[in-house]
Amino acid sequence: MLAAVDHVQLAAPAGSEDALRAYYVDTLGMTEIPKPPVLAARGGCWFGAGAVQLHLGIEVDFRPARKAHPGLLVTDIGAYAARLEAHGAQVIWDADLPGYRRFYSEDPVGNRLEFLEPED
Repeated sequence: MLAAVDHVQLAAPAGSEDALRAYYVDTLGMTEIPKPPVLAARGGCWFGAGAVQLHLGIEVDFRPARKAHPGLLVTDIGAYAARLEAHGAQVIWDADLPGYRRFYSEDPVGNRLEFLEPED
């Protein structure tokens, strides 16, 4: 029986770890999670914020996920969008999901991310 999502893994090209760290830690405010040594040897990075974990794994023939994406719940979405924009990230608002305010952005390797907050 499924109980919860443990993490979401996105792909990234080799050598992108520093750019990923800058985005996921500095821009999104996540914390890097140390990978077990056997997995760290493969490259990539893991990040967490509360119960949310995103793993970025190295993929040889990397292509960014343009449609597939994690949907990340946030609080104070307006301030969070401003934070991303202040760090140079593009914010694309979308009003097509009833009951939510949401926007899309991309990480530095082009993976699509959705940020959403339930409306009051």
